[in-house]
Amino acid sequence: MYFYQKSVEETLVELKSSRHGISLEEARRRLAENGPNELQEKKRKPLIAMFLEQFSDFMILVLLAAAVISGLIGEFSDTVAIMVIVVLNAALGFTQEYRAEKAMEALKNMAAVRAAVLRDGVPLVIPASELVPGDLVLIDAGMVVPADLRVLESVRLTVEEAALTGEAAPMEKNIDRLPDAALPLGDRKNMLYKGTFATYGRGRGIVTATGMNTELGRIATMIQAGEEAKTPLQKRLAHFGQHIAIAILFICAAIFFMGLLRGESAVNIFLVAVSLAVAAIPEALPAVVTIALALGARKMVNRNALVRKLPAVEALGSVTYICTDKTGTLTLNKMTVEELFVDGALLRNEKSNNLSNLQSLFFTALALSNDASKDNKGHCLGDPTEAALLTAAHERGFEKQVLERIHPRVAEVPFDSARKLMTTIHDRAGSGGQDSGSSLKGNYVSFTKGALEALLETTDKLLTSEGPKPVDRESILLIHDRMAAEGLRVIGIAMRVWDRIPDANPPIVESNLTLLGLAGMLDPPREEAKQAVAECRAAGITPVMITGDHPLTARVIARRVGILEVDDPGAVITGKELEAMPRDEFEQRVESIRVYARVAPEQKLKIVRALQDKGHFVAMTGDGVNDAPALKRADIGVAMGITGTDVAKEASSMILLDDNFATIVKAVREGRKIYDNIRKVVKYLLSSNSGEIWTLCLAPFLGLPIPLQPIHILWINLVTDGLPALALSLEPEEGDVMNRPPRSPQESIFARGLGGYTVWVGLLMAVVTLSVQAWAIHIGDAHWQTMVFTTLCLLELGNVMAIRSERESLFTQGILSNKALLFTVGATIALQLMTVYVPALNPVFRTQPLSAFELLIAFVLSSIVFFSVELEKLIQRLQKTA
Repeated sequence: MYFYQKSVEETLVELKSSRHGISLEEARRRLAENGPNELQEKKRKPLIAMFLEQFSDFMILVLLAAAVISGLIGEFSDTVAIMVIVVLNAALGFTQEYRAEKAMEALKNMAAVRAAVLRDGVPLVIPASELVPGDLVLIDAGMVVPADLRVLESVRLTVEEAALTGEAAPMEKNIDRLPDAALPLGDRKNMLYKGTFATYGRGRGIVTATGMNTELGRIATMIQAGEEAKTPLQKRLAHFGQHIAIAILFICAAIFFMGLLRGESAVNIFLVAVSLAVAAIPEALPAVVTIALALGARKMVNRNALVRKLPAVEALGSVTYICTDKTGTLTLNKMTVEELFVDGALLRNEKSNNLSNLQSLFFTALALSNDASKDNKGHCLGDPTEAALLTAAHERGFEKQVLERIHPRVAEVPFDSARKLMTTIHDRAGSGGQDSGSSLKGNYVSFTKGALEALLETTDKLLTSEGPKPVDRESILLIHDRMAAEGLRVIGIAMRVWDRIPDANPPIVESNLTLLGLAGMLDPPREEAKQAVAECRAAGITPVMITGDHPLTARVIARRVGILEVDDPGAVITGKELEAMPRDEFEQRVESIRVYARVAPEQKLKIVRALQDKGHFVAMTGDGVNDAPALKRADIGVAMGITGTDVAKEASSMILLDDNFATIVKAVREGRKIYDNIRKVVKYLLSSNSGEIWTLCLAPFLGLPIPLQPIHILWINLVTDGLPALALSLEPEEGDVMNRPPRSPQESIFARGLGGYTVWVGLLMAVVTLSVQAWAIHIGDAHWQTMVFTTLCLLELGNVMAIRSERESLFTQGILSNKALLFTVGATIALQLMTVYVPALNPVFRTQPLSAFELLIAFVLSSIVFFSVELEKLIQRLQKTA
């Protein structure tokens, strides 16, 4: 049995304690036996080991080998360029892993530093780390709960548990035994949990668990045990690196041994093989991808999404499920009066000032019988329910401060969870002993509000515009049930007049009441949430609500925003039902469930894992400590920036600065665009490198000399490849970016024709380049190598202009739609011409000035790739429309 199922006396007996606490000697013994009341971290990896691990990737090892070989043969510029890229990549990986370990530090910071205890009946203040099971702890408002406690005494003790349960409203605690064997944390009203915060009242509790055995400790264990999933881009680039590295090694070895068999010099053929390796490795790719992700992250900050881990920028484009919290994310996190029952009629909360006398009295009661207040900026301070009622009155001109001057509060009976009511008593002298809308006369008036079922027990009349009438309890309860069925929290308001101030005693002041009306409240959906959910559906993404709220409220909000399109009972389940469901059955049903209510931390983790097991790529939102394990496990963890705890933020990949679901959808749009652009960059770099490889490989077999010098290849890779690729990553989004399904997380980077494109475009480049070489040598042109060098550079620039869209023509997109690329292409052409025509650069790049005719040949022939790719896209568009 859990301790919440036991009575106070049973708890004391099991923990071998008493209402005076344990002795000092027993406390020392238990501390030695149980260990300190602290969260334990697993042994950390040394920073140097964490950094060196970044160099273990196969592609990185090949790049390092290429850097060493380049240095040995004197190509130090290659060595420096490759090493800069490798170290930058390692630094980014190290930073991400180091940040991931910060989640435990944030969790430890939530723990209380000191605790007030009774030992042998003597109050003591001790370090919270010295608490042991059986200790009696004193709790007052403003204190952090230092361990898990069973409540022994509660004087209106109210605790804020949102970090653990997700419930926004503080919970009032009591000592009653709870017999249910499967209560979620949010319903355990006789328990206090480590790391939560007492907001009101005072109480005592007995320690039931310390350290890693607390609920906070269980979450810490899950955070440390969980592994972060790699993003699709990380997986694709890892596979790509392995394939490209193996291919490079195979080609270089084949060229080297074939050259030896043909009788060529071992040194010369080795230089050719190294040149091939340098040509094949897309050195610019890691840098361009990193810069593209960084620029995307910067754009997302302007849209209220702060990216903590760069790969998450692109990974958003693969999301198939978004598991979102309700409060504050889909809703405004602000209780609002939505419906009223006054004078026998149900009214929507329309902000009209044309009110009847009875309605005016009703709103007067809402303003006066209220402990909330407004600050100098007009923001409501106090309990969310009270604030909603105060706002409803304020919007109709009933100002609490003004009314209190006319009807000052003279006495009150505070709210009590047992009575479920509160009462305030006011002087009526300012209204001549009678309020508008009321035929009841007296010098004082009491307003009582609270749960309707409790209010009806003390109410015998209903006030109407015709005067008081006997209350029809059944019809009032039917109205209440109809409002509650819409997910509204219903509060009843009643009154009674007095000739003199009554005793502030509940049995006296809360009897023979006259019902004024009902107010139904709800935390309403954000206006943009419905549109954002519709965008998700159009993009093939399934939104799912996971909340700590009541299932009925969750269902209503899910219907309003479009998450729940069909009111299928099986689409909504509670944490209790989920707990009882076998894993196999849950995995069969998980794709049909749209709303989870009253869930525990490990259940959020269970939901994420089940969806991932079904092949989905999951984004999970959260703000509490209880969300941290699921945020870390999810493919994309999204923490709330306003309401989120430090623990949730440290475990996440991205933080919503406005806590808004619509911001996630904007980030998904940006992520899809960035992946499209990275794919274009890969397509450009691979097809360009393919052209270089085919050119170098085929020349010897065609009886042609080696067409390019190592310096030519380095120039092409760093300038002709690198600069346009970077500008290509800035390409604006294509029109259908949110009207197509998410790409499969298992999709290869070569999918959808990229591999075939790389081969045929590379071959076409080689054919054009080698044709220029053969023609120039045939006519005895001494500038043939400069012509080959220039033609290949221009071919790649034609390729980058055609590759801007996989479907649309460049002329449809508009040449000026990516000004950065247009400028970069122009600048690259200028730089290339400088290597040809600036005398000081000729010996460096081993070039010679070309004649106007030779340059014209290079420009004309280099357009072949551009028009060939445009022709391919035209054929594909015609086939699609046929």
